[in-house]
Order: sequence, then structure tokens, then C-alpha cells
Amino acid sequence: MASDVRPSLTGAGRTYETPSATAWWLPVLLGFLTAVGPISTDIYLPAFPAMERSLHTSLGSVQMTLSIWFAGLAIGQLTVGPMSDRYGRRMPLIAGNAIFALASAVCAAAPDILTFSAARFVASIGASASLVIPTACVRDLVPDRREGARMMSKLVMVMGVVPILAPMLGGIVVTWVSWRVIFWASAAYGLICVLLVVRVLPETLAPMRRARLSPMTLLTRYLSLLSHRDFLSHALIAGFSTFMSFSYLTAASAVFIVVFRFTPLHFSMLFGVFAVFMIGASQINGALVGRFDPGKILTVSVLTSAIGAVALMVVSVWVAKHPVTQGGLQPVVIVLIATMVVTLGATGLIYPNATMGALAEHAEVAGAASALAGTMQYVFGSVAGILIGLMPTGTPVPMATGMLLGALMMVAALPLRPRHS
Repeated sequence: MASDVRPSLTGAGRTYETPSATAWWLPVLLGFLTAVGPISTDIYLPAFPAMERSLHTSLGSVQMTLSIWFAGLAIGQLTVGPMSDRYGRRMPLIAGNAIFALASAVCAAAPDILTFSAARFVASIGASASLVIPTACVRDLVPDRREGARMMSKLVMVMGVVPILAPMLGGIVVTWVSWRVIFWASAAYGLICVLLVVRVLPETLAPMRRARLSPMTLLTRYLSLLSHRDFLSHALIAGFSTFMSFSYLTAASAVFIVVFRFTPLHFSMLFGVFAVFMIGASQINGALVGRFDPGKILTVSVLTSAIGAVALMVVSVWVAKHPVTQGGLQPVVIVLIATMVVTLGATGLIYPNATMGALAEHAEVAGAASALAGTMQYVFGSVAGILIGLMPTGTPVPMATGMLLGALMMVAALPLRPRHS
């Protein structure tokens, strides 16, 4: 891969080389690393009922482990992002994935819900490195916002392939063997990521560009980022997009497996359908950013998602008043799925444009900016999980309520952007 690196910076009498942003394998690798978060979220969703029985706990307790996972991702990103600005991108990635792999093995062997929850929290701290650092790597290599959004779309495509397969594999595992195999597989995934970073990923942050780290500097850096309208507005949009998506993730298994009586395998196949639409939208975004302003694409995408969320709420209320008595793809269930496709599919355009909009003016602290934006996303996601967990089950209304709230808050954040955004 020597031809895929280029001289980038000179300092202290030496030239430091970084990988070329045009290297075909770079988005593939970064996407595979970033997929640690989505795969660890998605793969065990079909296993919720089985875990409830195995761990002798309630479905609500198992659902709450999603909030624990999201909270750990939020906390971990606050520290790992600035660490990557100080020590480079590779070492935090290696350490984070190693922690994730070990903690996932503990999840696989957990005898009760408390042990599982504690190990899940530790795993999320480790996984946070793979969520924040690849985005910072993109900002290291691609300073232009349009090109950055295009590369992020490629990364979303790659990182989305694994989550499509993950719930399907999870559904198969739950049907034929034990849910514990899911977490042994997660541990193996973490080890593969460690090997890939060690053997393949070059360092993208030159030593002369690394920032000194201290608690006061870190606090000042975060406060400074929050004072910039371009960062705050785009980070809020990305955060409420995550709120919407995690409302779906938290409630989907209860809605489709319990209410609509899908089998775990059929639910996982439906999950894959949603992911296909999100990935397809991200690829459409890659083609659009070269022709249209990313800010306008973001506006249209947010409004489209909001329209879908309103329609989803209307259908969900109808279902609550007229319960479905038969399982499978009844007409009203198909309509509900269609509204979810519109609502969730638009996030494939929202995420890359909002993310690069937040980082565009902050190249020198890309790790901290990516970490703060990511932390906001997972704080919002954790809140969504808690709210959905507290709502009564038995209808799609709680899921639709969370998704609609997230969509409306994205719309409210649009006017906060600077005019050039």
C-alpha cells in the first residue's frame, strides 16, 4: 500500500506521510471499524425475549441495557476523542477495540442481568474509540466539506453492510443456538479490528499536529466548540437524528415480535430492509454533494424525515385503536413499515452532512469535535432508550412518539445554522 500514502506535513526536519484520501481501501477499513458500534447494537435485538428468559428478568430490563450501552458510548467518546488528538489515532483505536473484545466475552458468559449490564457498559467504553476516531481520520485527510461528506457516504455504506447482516445472524443464532454466541462473535469482531489497525491502518495525524491535553484545556476546548453555531447546530441535528433512530432500535423488537408476532428471523430480515434504505440514501448523498450544497441537502432530508414521522404517528395511533389480531404482513403493518422507511431512510443523508458540517471549521481539534458530537448523539440516544423503556408496551405508539420527537427537534435545529451552512 505504499502507493496509497503521500507526503503531507513537514516539521522538525522530517516529512510525515499520511494515507491518500483516494485510497479505495481506506473507507472500507474505516467503515469496518465504525461498524463495531452498530453491529453491537443491532445484533442482539432479536435476542431480547430469549435473554429475558435466560437471565430471569423482564423485557424492560433487557431493553434498558441499550440505554446502558448508549451511555457508555457517550462517556467514552468524551475522553477518547481528545486522546486521539494528543496521541494519534492508532493507539486509542487498538486499546478501545481490545477492551471491547474482552468485555464482550464477559457478556457472553454473564450469569445474570447485573453482570451482563456491567460488562456491556465496559464494552461500550471500548467501542467508543471506533465510533469517534474514524470520523476524525476523515477530517484529517479531507479538509473540504463536500469531499468529506462524499467520503463519509462511502464510510456509511461500508459500515452499514455489517448491521444489515447482524440482526439476521442474530435471529438465526437465537433460533438455532444460544444468544450467548452473539457476544462471542462480538468479541471476535473486536479482535479482528485490533489486528486490522495494527497491520493495515496508517497514522493519519502527524506528530506536529497533535494537541497537548490537560483537563482545563479539554474543558475549554469543548466549551469553545459549543459556542460555535456551525458546530452546535449540526451536532444537534445529528444528535436528534440519533434520538429518532434509537427510539426505533429500543422499541422495534417489542413492536414487531410481540405486537405483530414476527419471528426473530423475520424481524431481523425487516431490520435489514430498513438498513438497505439508509445505506442507499447515503450513496445518493455521495452523488448529490458534488452537485448541490450540502446544507440544502440536509434541510430537505430533515423535512422528509419529519413528514415520515408524522405519518408514522398517525398509523401507530390507528393500530393502537384497532389492534392487529393476526401475525405477519397485514396491510396496516405494511403501511406502518413504509412510513418507517421514509423516516429512517432520510438519516442516510442526514448523518454524513450533519457530521461534516459540525467538523468542517475545526480541523485542529477534529478528534475533540468528533467526540463531542458523538457524545451528544449517544446521550440523546440513551435518553430515548430510557423514555421508551418507561412507556407502556403493546402498541407502536411509544416508538412513533420517540421518532416524531426526534424529527421535530431536528427541524427546530435547522434555523440555528449559520447562513452559509
